[in-house]
Amino acid sequence: MFKVTPNPPDTEPAPHNSANEAQRMKEAADRAIDYYLDPTLKKACDPVRKPSTIFLIDPKVDNETLLVHACESLASASIMASDLAGFIDGPQRSSLLGIAQVIMLGELAVNRVLHNLVPPA
Repeated sequence: MFKVTPNPPDTEPAPHNSANEAQRMKEAADRAIDYYLDPTLKKACDPVRKPSTIFLIDPKVDNETLLVHACESLASASIMASDLAGFIDGPQRSSLLGIAQVIMLGELAVNRVLHNLVPPA
């Protein structure tokens, strides 16, 4: 019977060189890290982000005022989320209460910064 494809040539397999393999793995890892984490490549590819100017905060407003407003906004959001959770049942209620708790933690952090900047008299 005639065989259409020839047998592969008889060659000895290349001996395993762990130093060569380690070097190749290092080069591959470096390429991957450069691709994903190299800031020069990212800056060249990404368009410059220009924030919207619809809502602006006056640059002359002091930090204490900004923190007070942030604290009040977070407190209002926490109350709204808690009130809304009262009307919802099931897993959505648990999610909304979790969101309310995260908002409350943000409010506590802002209060701490405000307290550190302006200690009570």
